[in-house]
Amino acid sequence: MSGRVKSILVAALSLAVVACATSPTGRNQVLLFSSDQLAQMGEQAFTDMKQKQSVSRQPVKNQYVECIADSLTPFVPKSIYNGQWEVVVFDEDQVNAFALPGGKIGVYTGLMEVAKNQDQLAAVIGHEIGHVIAEHGNERMSQGALINVGTQAMGQILAANEVPQSGPIMAAIGLGVQVGVQLPYSRAHESEADLIGLQLMAKAGFNPRQSVELWKNMEAASGGQRPPELMSTHPAPQTRIENLQANMSQALDTYEQTSNRPACRR
Repeated sequence: MSGRVKSILVAALSLAVVACATSPTGRNQVLLFSSDQLAQMGEQAFTDMKQKQSVSRQPVKNQYVECIADSLTPFVPKSIYNGQWEVVVFDEDQVNAFALPGGKIGVYTGLMEVAKNQDQLAAVIGHEIGHVIAEHGNERMSQGALINVGTQAMGQILAANEVPQSGPIMAAIGLGVQVGVQLPYSRAHESEADLIGLQLMAKAGFNPRQSVELWKNMEAASGGQRPPELMSTHPAPQTRIENLQANMSQALDTYEQTSNRPACRR
């Protein structure tokens, strides 16, 4: 093995060891970037989106989404974000929402047609905040950095040893990384965010049972046009429903113990 390849591998391993962390559900993580870096990236991305996408000017929709977000965000750990969250409604048909490091939340009006009530919309927004709480953006960026380093090292090893058909081999490695590493990690992040969001909505006083109804609505809205779960970044809706139901008892206990009962109306 050449000195350069050794240096690449040692650097990657050193970064991974130094940056070991644990997610809110106890899953091991590698986080290479600082919270400040992620917050700056989130703020820049959010600014760009507001400039390039249509922002809703409908007061009722904005107030409705802000009411739900304002009910959820007080339960975000202060170590994750300790400021005022900015909430924007984007006037577009896509059925989606997102939250970014640095206290940013975006909701598309298309989602509001599928999430039929405040509890269902809280399940989505809670899920998106869950990604921020679990630092999934940091983890994915870190994973990508390490994969790039590892792939570069593998390419140099194949070239140094004059391995025949090294091009197809590297292409197969790329597909294997995507199917075997990146997609399962992405599905793990989605499942973890579901559970964090479930607890978050329960603490805020939204009915956690409605998270299941939301995913029934999502499946109906998709018309069944989804890739097989193995090839998808997201778990299948039925898998999500089963995971939520398996964790519903604890969420209901939390819900019943809180005196919070938001009344957000659109």
